[in-house]
Amino acid sequence: MSEEGGEDSSTSPPARAAVGGEGASVGGGGSTLTSLPAGPGHEGFVQPSSYLRRSRGLSRPMTSARPETAVDRDQRIGLQRIRDFLKVRTSYDVLPLSFRLIVFDTTLLVKKSLTILIQNGIVSAPLWDSKTSTFAGLLTTSDYINVIQYYWQNPEAMSRIDQFRLNSLRDIEKAIGVAPIETVSIHPLRPLYEACRRMLESRARRIPLVDIDDETKRAMVVSVVTQYRILKFVAVNVVETQYLRKPLKELNLGTYKNLETARMETPVIEVIHQLVQYNISSVPILNSDGPGVVVNVFEAVDVITLIKGGIYDQLNLNVGEALQKRSEDFPGIYTCSIDDRLDTIFDTIRKSRVHRFVVIDEQTRLVGVLTLSDILEYVLLEGEKDDSRPE
Repeated sequence: MSEEGGEDSSTSPPARAAVGGEGASVGGGGSTLTSLPAGPGHEGFVQPSSYLRRSRGLSRPMTSARPETAVDRDQRIGLQRIRDFLKVRTSYDVLPLSFRLIVFDTTLLVKKSLTILIQNGIVSAPLWDSKTSTFAGLLTTSDYINVIQYYWQNPEAMSRIDQFRLNSLRDIEKAIGVAPIETVSIHPLRPLYEACRRMLESRARRIPLVDIDDETKRAMVVSVVTQYRILKFVAVNVVETQYLRKPLKELNLGTYKNLETARMETPVIEVIHQLVQYNISSVPILNSDGPGVVVNVFEAVDVITLIKGGIYDQLNLNVGEALQKRSEDFPGIYTCSIDDRLDTIFDTIRKSRVHRFVVIDEQTRLVGVLTLSDILEYVLLEGEKDDSRPE
């Protein structure tokens, strides 16, 4: 299955959650969330896990010993309402009334799979092993980046790249020493809460919905649910997201140290190496002559545009040249400040297709990055005990 555009790779927006305002500015609580416009030096910013996040188990126990304030109480109630909602709604509820499902056979050539993704405006698709009639995982931008890394390390193999098939992707992971991302799936009628927990445990940003065919008794892929789709579903249906009035600076939410960055003149292949080495999905691009001012973001999905048609020559471009290859309808990147509240973040997710927020200061200097993984982890695990597990 595939999601239209961006890092999302599930389905087109569900009718029940359809809202306008792509790229719009959203205010709330005295703060403003913005989308940097496309233009000179800002060709557009709008994902494959996220930034260098703190390593921790699946819990975020509250540590404050001070008396609970009204804001604390509202925050706690808001989080509980979201969790209650996720426990009574199923993964199937997130799906739109109609959608396309694109599944790749593992014998398909990598070059052809890339062409299909671009033609359909998607960035990932489920894989199917026709020999065993089984679900074989998800094809994502990370797989194409791994192929690039492999041929960069083994240039003598470049002549064989057109014959490379999807069923050899795991061999590529082993050859370049990349740990394979755990493949998880869930039945579409299981609670959304369980799907979210499985994604967090495996660090996946999307999870396939796999059912059993009544006649053949074999597994079949129904669709794919992404973090964005789930968080938007929450933002549309849970009014108590308005209770989440604490600013980011009080929530320990996001990443603010050891961020990987690049410049417009940085070679694309160097940024690709950063994506692989640090297991991240994007790299903020800073100006070359200032104190860390954000001018753009290079995302893993940008790699697909550069290698379309199976031509890898454009990997010799620098970041600025590569970002000029983006489509004209690229919406830009979304920014916020550490003073923005989580309710305004959810409001932006409700109105716009957003996959991360670049945290900046008043001078547009890089402060940190807030990903959807960070948000999902917080709303599920904040205050939970270490022994909490999916139902």
